[in-house]
Amino acid sequence: MSNVLGLFELKAYDLFSRHLNPVSSSGDIVIVEVDQQSIDALSEQGITWPWPRQIYFPIIEYLSEADAVFMDILFTEPSSYGQEDDSILADAFKKASNVYLPVFLSQKQKAMSAQDEEFMKNISIKGEISPVLSFNSAITPIDAFKSSIMGSGNVTISPDEDGVYRRVPIVFQLKEYSIPNFVLSHLVQKAMVKIIQNSVYVKDAKIPLTNGKLLLRYYAEDNPFRVFSASQIIKSYLDSNASTTPSVNKDFFRGKVVFIGLTAAGLYDLKPTSISSISTGVHIHATTLENIVNENFIRSVSGIFVIVFMLLICFLVSYSVLRSHSLLVNLSLFIVSLFVIIMILAALFKASLYMSIISPISSLVISFLISVAYSYATEGRQRLFLKATFSQYMDKKIADYILENPSLIKPGGKVRRVTVFFADLAGFTSFAEIISPGKVATVLHKVLNSLTEVLIRNQGVIDKYIGDSVMSFWGAPFDTDKDEINACHSAIECLESLREINSDLRAEGLPELKIRIGIHSGPAIAGNIGSDRLFHYTVIGDTVNLASRLESVNKFFKTSIIISEDTLKKTGNSFFARELGSIAVKGKVQPAKVFELIGEEQNIEPAKKDLIALFNRALAFYKERKWHEAAQVFIEILREYPNDGPSEFYRDRCEYIISNSHLTLDWDVIKFTEK
Repeated sequence: MSNVLGLFELKAYDLFSRHLNPVSSSGDIVIVEVDQQSIDALSEQGITWPWPRQIYFPIIEYLSEADAVFMDILFTEPSSYGQEDDSILADAFKKASNVYLPVFLSQKQKAMSAQDEEFMKNISIKGEISPVLSFNSAITPIDAFKSSIMGSGNVTISPDEDGVYRRVPIVFQLKEYSIPNFVLSHLVQKAMVKIIQNSVYVKDAKIPLTNGKLLLRYYAEDNPFRVFSASQIIKSYLDSNASTTPSVNKDFFRGKVVFIGLTAAGLYDLKPTSISSISTGVHIHATTLENIVNENFIRSVSGIFVIVFMLLICFLVSYSVLRSHSLLVNLSLFIVSLFVIIMILAALFKASLYMSIISPISSLVISFLISVAYSYATEGRQRLFLKATFSQYMDKKIADYILENPSLIKPGGKVRRVTVFFADLAGFTSFAEIISPGKVATVLHKVLNSLTEVLIRNQGVIDKYIGDSVMSFWGAPFDTDKDEINACHSAIECLESLREINSDLRAEGLPELKIRIGIHSGPAIAGNIGSDRLFHYTVIGDTVNLASRLESVNKFFKTSIIISEDTLKKTGNSFFARELGSIAVKGKVQPAKVFELIGEEQNIEPAKKDLIALFNRALAFYKERKWHEAAQVFIEILREYPNDGPSEFYRDRCEYIISNSHLTLDWDVIKFTEK
């Protein structure tokens, strides 16, 4: 349970970070990326990855005016291009006098050379502090670089339990040495860091550490820092030497802090943060330095204040609930209290003060549950159960009606005439294969949410979601004389809502989605079906099965909405539909006459009515077994309306009958053997 609450707390912090943190940085920190663009640009010139180290020479030289250059690249082995390659880069480091390289602390028991021991001693912080992590050995830059750089620090960081990087240690222990974090090394070099009474101070500001770690305050913008590609810096260097105006002036970097890191695909590990599921180590280092230098800290609220806040919540909630015997009032109180608590926490977070969301919400929940326990256990329990259950999958008016007539949902079932609605996204599996899982979930949620709102608005009961499909019904727990009309209206509105979603998908360069809908009316068993422990208000029977099959039949006719004759007969003249014939779906022997629902009668365009008139003429020939005449009319329709699925289906069927006239065919009933 504690793990679940801990993960909830972490996700709440992420949510606050995304919406309440500052949008962009001060601009004093710049990132130079060794990205795919840079690798491709040098590859075209015959320089393949990994690059010779002298390639970094023009970058370091061009950044020499920067206050500091953090090169987040490990140089732990001599260059494969020879000693001269290392010497060229070492000279660049020494000339710039502003470069910091990382060390990588390890838990392995490994002896360090005298040079490494001396190097770690030189970069250590003077003063005693209890570190959060201790290590046994270090992987350091090669000896050629040790004397050329300004300093170094550890880049070993670990994520939180859910794999997200929210905290970074500031000081690490290696034997008797206190090793600074990579970005802290620059401040150590400038004598800006002091350790006083086991706390770390930068200038006169105390870094707020929890268990030795700094809670990072990421910027809400995806790219809060100014970013350049390595190839852009190299080209600017060459242009500047050739007396050509560079795209980036060298003076731009004066006084700034620059991070150089690997961001090309395959060269870095994904490091999710509170803001983004895809980030890099260099972005985390840049954020850490920005937080420290600008004192942009998230500080934890005092424990005394948390306790007082929790006690105040318990008192106010308990007092209010015990004075009211109305479940509606008490639930409203709970929701309002929850909203107020979240707003207070958000306001504190905005002011750089972080309070655990679990503590006050736990106080609210516990005090509320204890206060309403007696009412819930007696007369209020049944009404609370009904309200909570039915409000999840039906319109509020229907839920209120059931509360007044609880006998409607007694355990078991009752035969009722219902109208069943099935909707399924066509080709959604293929759609999901070309975009990220996160985007798939977002799109599916948006679609199902849109369809659900349409169905509930038309007084439908949401039965269940099955992957990318939804089932709904009308006629239970009570019926109206407009159930079939409401179902058909829902189908048309679902298509309209999908058009709006497709408009957004097109704007993002994504393929459009299509929907198939099947509707059938007839007798079914409606009631609470299931076990004593778990049951669900639903409808079952052949009517449900046929509605599901009609949704699938759309695939063969290339239509969007197919309804049965039993449904259409109850809609009067409200809708315009075309007959598709009698079909026998898989698992059913008795044929059913079905129709394509095209739209509301008054909204049909004249061209569409002309098409249907031609189709009905061709279908009349088909019913009279005039196969050649029917085929000819269907072909004429397809010349003018090449995307008309039903005409294409019947053209092919006529040609098949003509070609197989020697066989005995059930021409009047279309049998589907596939779902």
